[in-house]
Amino acid sequence: MSGARQQEQLRNAVAVRDLIGQAKGVLMERHKLTADQAFALLVRASQETNTKLADIAECLVDTGVLRARGDR
Repeated sequence: MSGARQQEQLRNAVAVRDLIGQAKGVLMERHKLTADQAFALLVRASQETNTKLADIAECLVDTGVLRARGDR
């Protein structure tokens, strides 16, 4: 049971990492940012909206919109 739980957690971690990577790519292309700058922008949006980074990334990838302060 513990092994199955670890496998599921690993799959989720990889999926979240991929999603964040996609969101970084969107920002990098759209705004001509470096990978570090794009990640910093995602982190700032996450902190300002008190929203999980993965949720910010998912919203950006799905809608093309980066949540800003007050956009809940």
